[in-house]
Amino acid sequence: MVWFRYELADLIEGKVIMKWPAQRLSSGSKKSFGMYQEASELARNGADLIRLEVGRPWADTPLHIKEAAKAALDAGIVHYGDFRGTLSLRQALAAKLKSFNRIDVDADEILITNGLTHASYAAFMAAIDPGDEVILLEPYYPQHIGKVEMAGGVVVSAPLDASDNFSIKRELIESRITPRTRMIVLVNPSNPTGRVYTRAELQIIADLALQYDLLVLSDEVYEFITYEGHQHLSIAALPGMRDRTISCYAFTKAYSMDGWRIGYVVADKALMPALLSVTMNDVTHVNVFVQEGALAAVTGPQEPMLAMVAADQRKRDIVVEALNRIPGITCEAPQGAIYAFPDISATGMASADLARAILRDVHVVTEAGGFYGPAGDRHLRVCFGSESQERLVEGMARLTAFFSKL
Repeated sequence: MVWFRYELADLIEGKVIMKWPAQRLSSGSKKSFGMYQEASELARNGADLIRLEVGRPWADTPLHIKEAAKAALDAGIVHYGDFRGTLSLRQALAAKLKSFNRIDVDADEILITNGLTHASYAAFMAAIDPGDEVILLEPYYPQHIGKVEMAGGVVVSAPLDASDNFSIKRELIESRITPRTRMIVLVNPSNPTGRVYTRAELQIIADLALQYDLLVLSDEVYEFITYEGHQHLSIAALPGMRDRTISCYAFTKAYSMDGWRIGYVVADKALMPALLSVTMNDVTHVNVFVQEGALAAVTGPQEPMLAMVAADQRKRDIVVEALNRIPGITCEAPQGAIYAFPDISATGMASADLARAILRDVHVVTEAGGFYGPAGDRHLRVCFGSESQERLVEGMARLTAFFSKL
């Protein structure tokens, strides 16, 4: 006998209409990859696109990292591993966190994940109950929205002030806190604005978390990519914040390992059982030989990573200079990450319309600032890390030609 669960409303002309998919998926925000999706169709038709919309590094993974993963395969490191991640990798990361991030943790407070996306997903699922509110600083990283909603949470945006270079101000965030607020999400260095938040700005978040008993999820995927003396500071290193911060990292950007899908989440021991409950149910554990490549990234020579950051700075300068030469466009030099966020409000066009017009007319793919929330709609996001310097120069020439005819 087959049993169906249905209500009267699920019957149409006597036929059972199955509920599919689950309501938590069908009622949430639709996941979107913005202009990437629109550009992909043109690319399939052979268009010569310069891809400045997708946040991926252009460089290859450094050779010593690839060799370590290949050696692991040859050594037979191909079987089940520790649910938390390889111990040697977690120990190396604990040393890195202590020296670079000034966070004193041990290996049991680190959980290896399939990239930062998986790390943040596990954090939201472990920490958020249905109805809990999660504050995103706007412009926000939009892929966090769906994860919050899948956990049953409610996203609350706290728009930052574009006229003050999207700096963190207490009143802009505190006004969004309610009795249901559970967490503040911080992306530092920021995607899409390129801000590297100062200690004073991070202290505002810390003060609010301590006063209102909140968690902070800190997305630090761009931690190594900073420019001109701007230094990354982990909010978990501030007094009182270690126990209430869930810090998420990845090898994606600095080591050019986006396709490897490996990252890690750092949290107090009290939170680890809940995080493990999520990851053991969705992936069991991360690929073991990939973890050997990650270990080589942490413990091996850092010169390749530093060279990639230096190349990103050169490309940043090309983009910022070219954008600021275009009449009506202004662009602050990003302090970190791999994105310029020019103000395009003088064009009078909505950012999505402008991004589509640029794609259509000159085959340069940028991302609409509105993709990151209404606070970003007067801007475009231009990724200078995703193409070679030669292609980037060509992209800026095409953009200049486009705006000269606008």
